[in-house]
Amino acid sequence: MKLAIVTAYPPSKVTLNEYAYHLVKHFRQHNEVTEVVLLTDVIPEEADVTFEEDGCKVTVVPCWRFNSYTNVFSIAKAVRQVQPGAILYNLQFMKFGDKKIPAALGLFSPWMSKLMKVPTIVLLHNIMETVDLTSAGFTTNKLKIKVFQKIGTLLTKVVLKADTVAVTISKYLEVLQEKYKSDKGILIPHGTFEIPEEPSYDLKEGSLKVMTFGKFGTYKKVEILIEAVEKVRQRTRKDIEVVIAGTDNPNTLGYLDRIKKLYAHVPNLTFTGYVEEEDVPVIFSESAMVVFPYTSTTGSSGVLHQAGSYGKAVVMPDLGDLSILVKEEGYRGAFFKPGDIDSLAAAIQELVIDTSYRNKLAKANYQAATALPMSAITGMYLDAFAALKKEGKTTLSMAA
Repeated sequence: MKLAIVTAYPPSKVTLNEYAYHLVKHFRQHNEVTEVVLLTDVIPEEADVTFEEDGCKVTVVPCWRFNSYTNVFSIAKAVRQVQPGAILYNLQFMKFGDKKIPAALGLFSPWMSKLMKVPTIVLLHNIMETVDLTSAGFTTNKLKIKVFQKIGTLLTKVVLKADTVAVTISKYLEVLQEKYKSDKGILIPHGTFEIPEEPSYDLKEGSLKVMTFGKFGTYKKVEILIEAVEKVRQRTRKDIEVVIAGTDNPNTLGYLDRIKKLYAHVPNLTFTGYVEEEDVPVIFSESAMVVFPYTSTTGSSGVLHQAGSYGKAVVMPDLGDLSILVKEEGYRGAFFKPGDIDSLAAAIQELVIDTSYRNKLAKANYQAATALPMSAITGMYLDAFAALKKEGKTTLSMAA
């Protein structure tokens, strides 16, 4: 079949672009997929669609823009032109914009695709019921929080107009079943982007690199990490480098620049800026551990899956979706109380001074990551499309 994927895509800086890259990489290697069509926010000349592995053709169709009010119509127009056999939407609630109206309007696109008689699956990376709106940078106003929650409920009902909604965590599936009384939800784990050969777990001589990776400023705060490492340095006299890999969250532009000025006096503090796809293995492999300085969570953590694939120990708060991933997928880490500098310092210190424990966690995370490669995850989506075909929710173009 010709499979269309509606998503942001590298070099786009819109959320979930990296996830889309790995979806495309692995979908194109399945024999039943004859062509992957990217309905995306970048032009063909920019899109990173050069893959080392053999696979089917990838066509890039730019058809939507971040914060555009007309995305639902431009995507529908592209679907009519492309005539795909099936569509997968790679979404979260702020996928189409950080302005509330265009963000909401874009989420009507899966419903539109279904009305056009194209089998439609939405991969929904988060749900509003599990997001701390204050920590995530939306608002601190209690009245606005209630309004956003009601809007979130309405938009979830809109997304559920698709044929199937895939979620990555069992808790999300329970919400869809219990609150929304929907039988359209299915559980398909996040998956691991790359599965390198198992590392040696031995680090190069020099500074121990304590790394954090992501978009910072809302519920991901690096101040606590910097100050915790300062405490560990004083206690252990170890040579430790803090590596902050990534950029500002779109809701908190300028955050990292302020952090650079605030902690200009702190030695061995590195800000990498945006990390290109080809540089991700280097960032992870050189790190002694990966830290999650989060105050809340908004979905299954791609960074945790990446840390596992590169065989890294992790330090994370015992909360929300991170705790669920530990229980359901077998990841392990040193835990700390959210927002507590002393608790975070103690967790980091344990991994700094106890190499055998750090390596034990790293090996467990590698094993967890290798259990769910993206090749298996994309196979699950193809099985879901096959189920829709069996139910008769298909078009003639589903045939190869």
